[in-house]
Amino acid sequence: MTGSPPKKTPRASRPKSQPEEVSLTPPHPDITLVTGTDTGVGKTWITCALARALVDAGQRVIAIKTIETGCGVLPGPDEDGVRLAAATGQREPRHALVRLRRPVAAAVAAEEEGVTIDVPALVDRIKGYAATCDHTLVEGTGGLLAPLTWQDNALDLAHGLDARVLIIGSDRLGTINHTLLTLRVLQSVNIRILGVVLTTPSEPDPSTGCNAGAIRRLTGLDLIWTVPQLSDRTQAAEAVKEVAGWLLP
Repeated sequence: MTGSPPKKTPRASRPKSQPEEVSLTPPHPDITLVTGTDTGVGKTWITCALARALVDAGQRVIAIKTIETGCGVLPGPDEDGVRLAAATGQREPRHALVRLRRPVAAAVAAEEEGVTIDVPALVDRIKGYAATCDHTLVEGTGGLLAPLTWQDNALDLAHGLDARVLIIGSDRLGTINHTLLTLRVLQSVNIRILGVVLTTPSEPDPSTGCNAGAIRRLTGLDLIWTVPQLSDRTQAAEAVKEVAGWLLP
């Protein structure tokens, strides 16, 4: 008499493959706010050169001037915002987001001209542009604490954009103090610092050439670069390739 056939052990059911979760959150825009330790330190020149260097590296770049004072009735080629747009070849914006006539602090010019500056609205506009590119360079207006309105300055802009800050100074006497003050303020409000770029002044002084080393020694900050101001656009982009590398993955 044969025994009954062995019972088959049921196979474990394979788990159904789950579809990959798709994040509905857009990638965080890469925004760098460029600020200066003083007026006339080469902030626009560096931002233009940096924009060209990033474009040469195959990056999609938008460069924006938020508020510009000392403007004419119509945008002209010497305006910072127009120069930034020309550096990237971008279609929009072609000039500063807010243009004011008087060559004074933005808050003063806006009040005299009856213009209301809405910084949160500017932040939203910049974020909209930033969503279309790899890198957004935002050139500030004046120094870090220069008033954009009577309530807002570049710190509020940086916080609103969640931007890191690139500090531009001139490689001349006094820049150590100005740079340390700027760094101290940024650190006190937990804003990310990308680095420091010092431009060679048209008239060097005995400190030119040694300020970067002093700042590095005093702060421990490694990302400090000295750049000569060059009129040739290709040479200028080449001169800031090191700085462009700070922005690349």
